[in-house]
Amino acid sequence: MTTSSRNNPLPEAGARPAPSDHGEHHDHDHDHDHRRWAFSVGHRAPRVKEDEHGHHGHSHGLGDHTTATGKHRKKLIIVLCITASIFLVQVVGAMISNSLALLADAGHMLTDATGVFIALIASVIATRPASAKRTFGYQRIEVLAALLNGVAIAAIAVLIFVEAIKRIGTEVEVESGPMLFAAIIGAVANLISLLILQSGQKESLNVRGAYLEVLGDLLGSVAVIIAGIIIWLTGWMLADQIASIAIALLILPRAWSLLKDVLNVLMEATPKDMDLEETRAHLLSVPGVLNVHDMHAWTITSGVPVFSAHVVVDDETISSKGSEPILDELLACLGEHFDTAHSTLQIESRDHQAHEQEVHA
Repeated sequence: MTTSSRNNPLPEAGARPAPSDHGEHHDHDHDHDHRRWAFSVGHRAPRVKEDEHGHHGHSHGLGDHTTATGKHRKKLIIVLCITASIFLVQVVGAMISNSLALLADAGHMLTDATGVFIALIASVIATRPASAKRTFGYQRIEVLAALLNGVAIAAIAVLIFVEAIKRIGTEVEVESGPMLFAAIIGAVANLISLLILQSGQKESLNVRGAYLEVLGDLLGSVAVIIAGIIIWLTGWMLADQIASIAIALLILPRAWSLLKDVLNVLMEATPKDMDLEETRAHLLSVPGVLNVHDMHAWTITSGVPVFSAHVVVDDETISSKGSEPILDELLACLGEHFDTAHSTLQIESRDHQAHEQEVHA
């Protein structure tokens, strides 16, 4: 039986695995040059990356602690500055105009700013290295931050909705001029923030959360602008409450979408872009592989998928080729075709699989 873990975060300092009569093998203690061998038929060659010194190889550790959110930290800082500034403008505008819709949009801006700030703090904490007690480090903190963000979005939507219902039927004078001015500034700022976050929202739950919040803000600002125009032209004050309710209804689906993705990560669901049956088919295409079982795939945080499996290999193949080339091709296949950040494979003989089945029977 041979076990290999790609990107094992905790090799003991200065230690090498001791040889074993059973062929137990942990992380390779050397760089593999995939130019020494080729993928078997049906496999594309792996991408061989060069480091800053021009050397080839692939990493076996989580030494690069930059998460998907961390990659876009500067964008989040810019958006945070924009959002906080517009929040102040809209609060002042809401106080002058007496517009609940504008105040609701300002409240949502505050939620956005808080969510982005939480995401930034989480992205810094997530870079802390792994330890014996936290073998994947603090990367999951980003998911917890996204969870907090989603709950906050839902809460603000409910508060806006309740306050808007309370105002219906009451005589409230709204000044359309300051309302429109603040709403237009907010819409322009939100559009700029959306463009800044566009490239990162597919990679990180936290960036996606910020993107969805800003998108909701943009739609909310549009609703406030429409309500302001209606009040300006007709004097129909109920438009302000209707716009407030519309903003609340726009926020809730976004909150659910974010919370659903967070819960999938926390429940260790298979990553959305990974088909386990397709993965099995790729691994089975490696010569000598007879079966792949006990497959598990989950996500540590955005951009850090994890995969493990037991791979049954024909005894003759192991005898003739050895386990290293088989492991190399299996791991390269996972990295090339499924972009897994951490893969752990257990190579088994046919007899060992039968033994496992008896034990678990």
